[in-house]
Amino acid sequence: MHQETKLAQIGKSRCRTTGAISCPVYYSTAYEHPALGQSTGFDYTRTANPTRVVLEEAIADLEGGDRGFACSSGMAAIQTLMGLFSRGDHLIVSLDLYGGTYRLFEEVLTRYGLSFSYVDLRDLEAIRKAACPETRGIFIESPTNPLMRVTDIQAVCELATAQGWLSIVDNTFMTPYFQQPLELGADLVVHSATKYLGGHNDVLAGLIVSRGTELSEKVFALHNSIGAVLGPQDAWLLMRGMKTLALRMEKHQENALALTQFLREHPAVEDVFYPTRDPLDRKVQEAQARGYGGMLSFRLKDSSLVPELLASLKLISFAESLGGVESLITYPSTQTHADIPEAIRHRVGVCDKLLRLSVGIENLGDLIDDLSGALKQASIQTSLYSKEERV
Repeated sequence: MHQETKLAQIGKSRCRTTGAISCPVYYSTAYEHPALGQSTGFDYTRTANPTRVVLEEAIADLEGGDRGFACSSGMAAIQTLMGLFSRGDHLIVSLDLYGGTYRLFEEVLTRYGLSFSYVDLRDLEAIRKAACPETRGIFIESPTNPLMRVTDIQAVCELATAQGWLSIVDNTFMTPYFQQPLELGADLVVHSATKYLGGHNDVLAGLIVSRGTELSEKVFALHNSIGAVLGPQDAWLLMRGMKTLALRMEKHQENALALTQFLREHPAVEDVFYPTRDPLDRKVQEAQARGYGGMLSFRLKDSSLVPELLASLKLISFAESLGGVESLITYPSTQTHADIPEAIRHRVGVCDKLLRLSVGIENLGDLIDDLSGALKQASIQTSLYSKEERV
């Protein structure tokens, strides 16, 4: 089946007793054993829950993996995977990645003996130079958050496999509708399912998909032992959101492409970041994905424009998430990437003029009107507009 069909059919007819089209929510934490030494397959809800299992099987199918695991958040999913590594291990990581991931790596996991090198993963030679005898894994965001840099996932995973490293891809921005990293050679995929998969800013969740029986068993053991699992109600909400993922991603992308063009032509905007920005990035993106997604970032010509722009928006919300049906704008310097030291942020390009926009599914004209009005209001005290244009 095509992805659209798989998504729409999630959970259908899984309750054979009643024939329910919508997967039931199983709240029970304990399950009766038929007899000594026998199990229904469900014993304790941390280990397995009937609602959560339907979600886990669905995401594994969508990503083309062997096992799926539903966690209490995207960060819980990443933390669970970090349990695959041991004290002294080293990982190579995408250069400009989500600030929460950086915080987990640098403020928590370094205290447990892991170390990390941040590299522009578009440069295979830079990856080789960053490697050391202790390197055991590589963590890829593609496109990256927030500068939308595109990594050749297949090339990097081939290098990782040759070196005996685990390859992990954060597929939050693309979702399995647009991109399937396991088919490109990745060992593991992780999602902040709070974002596009849930799609409605109403559920906190993380998902993991693994490839291979041995690795899947290791992840299962960690998932069960750490216990940061997704509750049944949230699993049901996530499945409900995923049913419309195909429709939403197409509209997100349609709007994002148009807004990218609008922003590139605006006199107050210095640069726009989207997977189509760099010709080489675009070529790689089109080779490994079926679309570009609904995320973009843009850099204003002056950081003094930021406060007024954010205050002048009426439709687009100034909020710290992404992937919902509503458009959200984020200021990475003080929000998503605030925990990255300023010098490092500026070195990788996350400067005080940068804004990240999660483009929703609203009417395009309304979005352009809102951005246009806010940009004009923010520019009113500058020379970017002539006296006649200010009237």
